[in-house]
Amino acid sequence: MRFKSEWRENDTMEAEDMQVVQVTKFGGPEVLAAAQLPDPVAGAGEVVIATAAADVLFLDTMVRGGGGGEFFPVQPPYVPGGGVVGEVVAAGQGADPALLGTTVIARLSGGGYAERVAVAADRAHRVPAGVDPRLAVALLHDGVTALSLAERGRIQPGERVLVTAAGGGLGLLLVQLAKAAGAQVVGAARGERKLALIRAQGADAVVDYSEEDWTERVREATGGRGLDLVLDGAGGQVGAAAFALTANGGRFSAHGTPSGEFAPVEAEEAARRGITLWGIEAVQFDPEEDARLTAQVLAEAAAGRLRPVIGQTFPLSAAAEAHAAIESRRALGKTLLLI
Repeated sequence: MRFKSEWRENDTMEAEDMQVVQVTKFGGPEVLAAAQLPDPVAGAGEVVIATAAADVLFLDTMVRGGGGGEFFPVQPPYVPGGGVVGEVVAAGQGADPALLGTTVIARLSGGGYAERVAVAADRAHRVPAGVDPRLAVALLHDGVTALSLAERGRIQPGERVLVTAAGGGLGLLLVQLAKAAGAQVVGAARGERKLALIRAQGADAVVDYSEEDWTERVREATGGRGLDLVLDGAGGQVGAAAFALTANGGRFSAHGTPSGEFAPVEAEEAARRGITLWGIEAVQFDPEEDARLTAQVLAEAAAGRLRPVIGQTFPLSAAAEAHAAIESRRALGKTLLLI
């Protein structure tokens, strides 16, 4: 990709600027600031998308705060944002011109908090007719991750499944998928607003893990038996307590870090108890797997079987407020920036 400002003097088109939000330095939400950058130009095999909405992830807040540097080695100033939806407005050489004018979602390696983005054409997925573009982008990361975890978890009818961080975008989708598979589903989160939302997605029981006796509540909800599957999106001590509730021979997914760390589960202890254990590596996808899961997610959305909950939206200029809402645990379901 190149930018219009990089054209030589004999280029005829003048540079134009777009609005973005940048991380100016590592720190709290206040380090997010509006800026102007040159519009992207589609390179070979690329398209340019006029962004309508951008996905906001907990991961965005973690990296902005200076975490995860070994996996996400960015340095300020940079434009965050890993996924967008919008209309294809330009196609570079070798990109399918039929994409022009279509509405697509696209996963990015950063740069989504912007009015326009350039992306490889084969990473742009058309939004099916009848699917709200906002719902499509709300599924871009969380839907793909949820489907992958459900596949790996091999959820069977009648199994006892616990979903932690169940009030977030990913957690609510996992509740839906586990319930659709016929499981007995317990959703765990903090606060009555989130618990009410989890109930509305079909959970058989909900527990508040800000209460000291929450693990006893899980045992009561499952008849005193261990859990067949734990989908832990919380991590930390919540994840550790959830692991203790897992039945011998069960399965445990340690994929979440809102607490600041993954669940501190010993692989040796899991092996001793016959528990199948996997972590964040299970939801790191190569391009082929990502394309497969994304196509499946969009098909499920078109059929009405996956229903993301968009709890709050913010204008691009209020990206700092969006981050603050996620970090303070006020956010329900999915958070989007509207551009």
